[in-house]
Amino acid sequence: MNLFAILQQDTPRSGRLVSENSLAVVVFSVLAIAPFILNEYATYIFPQYMMFGLLAMSLGFIWGFGGIVSFGQAAFFAIGGYSIGLWLNADMGGAFVNPGYTGLIVSGALGGLIALGTGFFLFGAGVRGAYFVILTLALSIIVEQIAITQSQITGGWNGLFVPRMSLSIWSLELPLTTDYRFYYFALPVMIVMYLCMRFISLSSFGKVLISIRENEDRTDALGLRSGMYKAVAFGISGALASLAGAMYAMHSQYVAPTLGGVLFSTEVLVWVAVAGRSSLLAALLGGIVVSVLSNYASAISPLYWQLVLAVLFILTIVYLKGGVAGFLSDWMKSKTMQGEKQ
Repeated sequence: MNLFAILQQDTPRSGRLVSENSLAVVVFSVLAIAPFILNEYATYIFPQYMMFGLLAMSLGFIWGFGGIVSFGQAAFFAIGGYSIGLWLNADMGGAFVNPGYTGLIVSGALGGLIALGTGFFLFGAGVRGAYFVILTLALSIIVEQIAITQSQITGGWNGLFVPRMSLSIWSLELPLTTDYRFYYFALPVMIVMYLCMRFISLSSFGKVLISIRENEDRTDALGLRSGMYKAVAFGISGALASLAGAMYAMHSQYVAPTLGGVLFSTEVLVWVAVAGRSSLLAALLGGIVVSVLSNYASAISPLYWQLVLAVLFILTIVYLKGGVAGFLSDWMKSKTMQGEKQ
């Protein structure tokens, strides 16, 4: 069985975790008090990991529920980063509308529209499986090359400076200049996006996506246009990835072409595969935890850390097809069944 066939294999999603809602409350509560425990550098860098978590969740949504494997998530991440940078540098909105708010909306909408259009074109043409993976891979290459060649707009290899926005409520203005302020801005955004994606996944739309994942031909036979559903799901995923990219760019105050490249897209796939695509929370945590571990590994071994990540990815898809979350869920189910028999 080839690698792509293994990637396409799915395990049952219902009851995947004992209580994802309870676990989410615990995770978000820990993150809420983390700045009081972490050191200054960790407080500074953690919002970036949160945005990586949102990026991973955008892939986990289409992969886990729709069975759509995409290598193009980094492309939308970069689109969001460059969009917010150009928007804030141009001070769009001026004195009447906070450019940070409108910039985030525009960045997410732009990524969503590009993903939606790409999805309608590809899925409408009947593109599936490995062919879709290859085309999304090409999308990452295209976005990276545009960022490099259009240096008069994007800054080329030098990248683009992105100023941080200010929060404004009526006459009150709060610049997000300190690490604590940005942390407690990024955390609610992450929580709200998780809740929105959770709502979508549990809706009738999410159930149709699961039906498409399990048997697309039968879904079409029932009169449901699977191509349209997959295109909309891809659009939602692209919007979330672009919003995450915009937040990341504002936090780091910099966006570079490599954020949209194939290498970064592959890393996102590894995050989700290792953590498990069986739940949105697992994908979110995968983006955070695996990126943290990658950061430490790159500091210890700058030359070989990506090799370690690749080995981890291969071992996961061979021996833990559902990722860590799938393994833990199956283990807990087996323990529960043993207890009932006794």
